[in-house]
Amino acid sequence: MKVAKLALEDGTVFTGRSCGVDGERTGEVVFNTAMSGYQEVLTDPSYKGQIVTMTYPHIGNYGINEEDFESAKPWVEGFVAREFSRVSSNFRASMRLDEFFLKHGIMAIDDIDTRALTLRLRTRGAMNGVLSTVEADDARLVAKAKAIPSMSGLDLVKFVTSDRPRPWKEFVTHDANGAHEPFKYRVAVVDCGVKYNIVRSLVRMGCDVTVFPASTPGKDLEGFDGVCLSNGPGDPAVVTYTIDAVKELLRKERPIFGICLGHQILGLALGAKTFKLQFGHHGANHPIKRLSDGKVEITSQNHGFAVEEKSLQEAGGEVTHINLNDGAVEGLRHRSLPVFSVQYHPEAAPGPHDARYLFDQFLDNLKARKSR
Repeated sequence: MKVAKLALEDGTVFTGRSCGVDGERTGEVVFNTAMSGYQEVLTDPSYKGQIVTMTYPHIGNYGINEEDFESAKPWVEGFVAREFSRVSSNFRASMRLDEFFLKHGIMAIDDIDTRALTLRLRTRGAMNGVLSTVEADDARLVAKAKAIPSMSGLDLVKFVTSDRPRPWKEFVTHDANGAHEPFKYRVAVVDCGVKYNIVRSLVRMGCDVTVFPASTPGKDLEGFDGVCLSNGPGDPAVVTYTIDAVKELLRKERPIFGICLGHQILGLALGAKTFKLQFGHHGANHPIKRLSDGKVEITSQNHGFAVEEKSLQEAGGEVTHINLNDGAVEGLRHRSLPVFSVQYHPEAAPGPHDARYLFDQFLDNLKARKSR
């Protein structure tokens, strides 16, 4: 058995079994409460810069397939579980999870007490950490963890965004030819780390989607019927190039739909502030309250920052959804412009489909603008 170590900046060190490639990786250590969907988590660009711990104890039993990718490759810095399955049992599986780790150069560790790790993160908040198979000295690993830059102030979008504009059939490399409604609208997706299922969801509704780099100026997006601001990693406040583009679009009164990081960027463009959450929200089972009617949605989430409510209201925005666990702002809209956003993932992948109505809401805004 190849030994691996996970060291946290608070001095805690976990020793377990290496299940992926050898080496050393650093990142912010977070936990995800989803019971399944590990392939979608691995390939979600929002996890760039993070070492992800799955709280469900047995991960990998249905293997890896070619249909559940959420981007062209995995982005996590490391992957942690109580036990990774060495056997995959699913008719769609094309390889085992450990084979996927080796193919894509992912460091992974299991055979550690993930309950203890999760409780530590839940008590003290997300912490930087080092995952290593090459350093055996605990003190040196902890010193490396303490030296890792904070997630606050990090622009990670530049590492995950597209390098050029792409039509949806070229961008979505899996399920690119799925059934869809006849195209009625042209939608620009600003790629801050977009998941395939956001693009798929828009296409299925009849939107002819083009995916643009996050640095695209607002004037280059004005010819579209609407704009979707995608999810992504890192601190939203430093993604100034996208914030500036959204400010341009707001002046043109374009319909805008923000998701996750896109929600935070929309809030910043409106004049609100964002802040780092102590724990972050990662999982497929987070309860959200819709303030318009009190309905509760179970949602898929992955974010470490949030929009500040007071500054949002001062900027002319309105809170539409709140997190029932900690009261964080989970949705917003402008009081007069056709723009809105949510902090969670209405496209799921993985997760429940309670929030798919938000795509219909965006479609209604597109219809209203086009009928003028």
